[in-house]
Amino acid sequence: SLAVLQALEDGLKKADADPSVKAVMICGENGKFSAGADIRGFSSPKRHGVALGPIVSLIESSEKPVVAAIEGVALGGGLEVALGCHYRIAHVKARMGLPEVTIGLLPGAEGTQRLPRLIGVPAALDMITTGKHIPATEALKLGLVDEIVEENTIEAAIRLANKV
Repeated sequence: SLAVLQALEDGLKKADADPSVKAVMICGENGKFSAGADIRGFSSPKRHGVALGPIVSLIESSEKPVVAAIEGVALGGGLEVALGCHYRIAHVKARMGLPEVTIGLLPGAEGTQRLPRLIGVPAALDMITTGKHIPATEALKLGLVDEIVEENTIEAAIRLANKV
């Protein structure tokens, strides 16, 4: 939603400007990182304000380490947010993917550029063109996530953020 995008932008800018903040952790709520955009918003009149692509670029360009704590799902724009982060930790039961292709949409926040850089062209092309969801264990093997945990993902991401 626009409110979530605005909160991400405001939070990251505030963290970047605060010298006492050494790292940033991005997580979802209620056991889910993000299922991406609400597709009903695509049929509404042109939105004004923030857009996902520039937010993901802002995350990626942060001078402070940004860690994604992925629980549940990171799909579509949610995965693109995670791709903009410098580090990604996933719960062992998490699933990731770019399913928008199954309804005729391409990932719109540079996921088609960031994913191949991270996991290589063949694996990224498979994910982008099929829309399949991959489990955390496969994401780790591909290099999409840096670590998987069975414990509290947020606490693990905070530990990593403190370490880096």
